[in-house]
Amino acid sequence: MTSVRDEETGQGQAAVPVPVQGGQGQGSGNRRPGDEPGAGVVTAFGRQLKLLRIRAGLERPEFGKRMGYSPETVASIEQGRRIPQAGFIEKADEVLGVGGLLTALKEEVGRAQYPRFFRDMARLEAEAVELCAYDTIVVNGLLQTEECMRAILAMRRPLLDQETIEQRVAARLARHEIFDRWPAPLLSFVMEEAALRRPHGGKAVLRGQLEHLLLVGEMRNVELQVMPTDREDSAGIDGPFTVINRKGGEQFVYAEVQGNSSLETKRDETNLAAARYGIIRSQALPPRESLDYIVKLLGEL
Repeated sequence: MTSVRDEETGQGQAAVPVPVQGGQGQGSGNRRPGDEPGAGVVTAFGRQLKLLRIRAGLERPEFGKRMGYSPETVASIEQGRRIPQAGFIEKADEVLGVGGLLTALKEEVGRAQYPRFFRDMARLEAEAVELCAYDTIVVNGLLQTEECMRAILAMRRPLLDQETIEQRVAARLARHEIFDRWPAPLLSFVMEEAALRRPHGGKAVLRGQLEHLLLVGEMRNVELQVMPTDREDSAGIDGPFTVINRKGGEQFVYAEVQGNSSLETKRDETNLAAARYGIIRSQALPPRESLDYIVKLLGEL
């Protein structure tokens, strides 16, 4: 098992990754992009963008106007202080007419938006054919609304600066692509009732979050289950975790707790985690009853 710094949950036999220190999800940390190894590609992209802009004879304000961004935002990206989103990169390539020179870096820049330890997990999510997540305190990051994300990230201690919060919100929203992928992966989520009652950001945010869960829960490839607080038996007493299956039979287990995360790759351990998740599912409410339960929680707000 490889232990690394935590920060992004909102969570086959393979080579065990080399342990690293870093820190996106439920964990702490207030690093800026330059503090992570991925900052190199962000800096390189910024320099390339500036060079191409100058070659095109565009001053920063004019380029920003054509792009729909402020000159300050463009400057932050060119200086490697801000990680550009995919839409920005695609439009910049079009505005500058560089025939894919910038979009060729889109994937690498996209990975840089995550803390270094979470990049392997983000890649596994993007390649998952099945994902099973058990959560106890907060709704899984893949299910969070943007308002919920902001509220949770604003609660981090030590405090995150606003630019870092915006970057992490964008990164977490990008992970939602998993719901639009085809072939559709099988997605299973079991959530403790406590995660659905805690009004992070206020009751309005919680209401929006519960309504979003009802919509996601109707998707054919998604199963949402609620673990009522009054359940006497629980196989989830060791905390939240995510089991990911990748094409070819490779299986991984990701977990986060108190500022630390781990990615388990040993087959015997991943099999045990998958079996444990199966027990947790059997102890929770069935999917249809779970959606009815969420409706009940909505009615209590």
